[in-house]
Amino acid sequence: MAGRREGPLTRNLNGNSLRGSRIAVAIMIGVLLGCVFAVLYPHGLFRTDPQIQNTRFMKSNLQVGSPSCESSERIKMLKSEIVELSDKNADLKKQVRELTEKVRLAEQGKDHAQKQFMVLGEQHKAGPFGTVKGLRTNPTVIPDESVNPRLAKILEEVAIGRELVVALANSNVKESLEVWFTNIKRVGIPNYLVVALDDDIENLCKSNGVPVYKRDPDEGLDSVARSGGNHAVSGLKFRILREFLQLGYSVLLSDIDIVYLQNPFDHLYRDSDVESMSDGHSNYTAYGYNDVFDEPAMGWARYAHTMRIWVYNSGFFYLRPTIPSIELLDRVADRLARDSKAWDQAVFNEELFFPSHPGYTGLHASRRTMDFYLFMNSKVLFKTVRKDAKLKKLKPVIVHVNYHPDKLSRMKAVVEFYVNGKQDALDPYPDGS
Repeated sequence: MAGRREGPLTRNLNGNSLRGSRIAVAIMIGVLLGCVFAVLYPHGLFRTDPQIQNTRFMKSNLQVGSPSCESSERIKMLKSEIVELSDKNADLKKQVRELTEKVRLAEQGKDHAQKQFMVLGEQHKAGPFGTVKGLRTNPTVIPDESVNPRLAKILEEVAIGRELVVALANSNVKESLEVWFTNIKRVGIPNYLVVALDDDIENLCKSNGVPVYKRDPDEGLDSVARSGGNHAVSGLKFRILREFLQLGYSVLLSDIDIVYLQNPFDHLYRDSDVESMSDGHSNYTAYGYNDVFDEPAMGWARYAHTMRIWVYNSGFFYLRPTIPSIELLDRVADRLARDSKAWDQAVFNEELFFPSHPGYTGLHASRRTMDFYLFMNSKVLFKTVRKDAKLKKLKPVIVHVNYHPDKLSRMKAVVEFYVNGKQDALDPYPDGS
């Protein structure tokens, strides 16, 4: 049989089929390789910095849009809208802050007593009759040395048991100050500090080995500190003492017209926010009494009972570093700053004793009155004690010459009487001034 021969058409078809198969295989190989590279190199073989790509993209957009005025106006409009939205956003944030603060204050005032009790300790059931005692010793604040690092360093060296005597002085009381620190040294009180209100007092203290602290310049206080009288300088202490409490130290504030005869820290209770000497001169006046007011016109209800107590002396008091103590200082300092005629001792007592009433929220501070025979004012000494044989044998912790203007002379007489034993040292002086 003769062999089969392919014609031209058949050869062409076979050739095309073979080439098509090769192309299909090549496409399949390309697809497979593309899949492999897509998995192995998700960011491509030649990675380009996205920032550069964005820049190129932005440039291309600008180039495309640059011929169009409409695109330029659109950009300006978008920018204007962005600025407007930013301003609205800032206003909204401010409103949110204000509303948050209002909510916080509202929550603070709501059920304050319950929250304070929860902070101070666990809730308890009331015990049997006669066994229940209220809380009077508030927790101390967390010391914050950032308030005044220089003062903090001084207090670390001077204070004992995180408490100390503090006195403010300027050159007007230089002689009295010498009597003051001489007797403190004699008694052996190591933890005391003089806040010098001018250079002369600072130099005097340093030359006598007296711990001293001079504040950083403050024109608002310095003008009063340099030339102010007793009452003006006394008002400064409420602002200055705040830093001592913030640093976590208890302060026994002392005026300069005080003679120390014993260490006062041996006679403190430390159970209250404020522990102060009294201007009272008897048990009634110092510790309080029921004063009956008579108004005959009222007939059957002519007698009205009132409670009276003589004021605390703002020249000698002990403050624990608690929130109520700091609030007391803030309240008094604020009122004295707003009323130049106000007397610091009057304001001090009003803030301590006035109760809450409509339009006024009183200070929730615990307080204790010091023994008026141990922490003695000069009225008690000159009107009562020196005339009583038994009381003359009592040795007070301090004598504060607060009732008499001839302070230096009487301070020296007190030293003669109690320290040097001169029994007639007090005789030349009248009861009053």
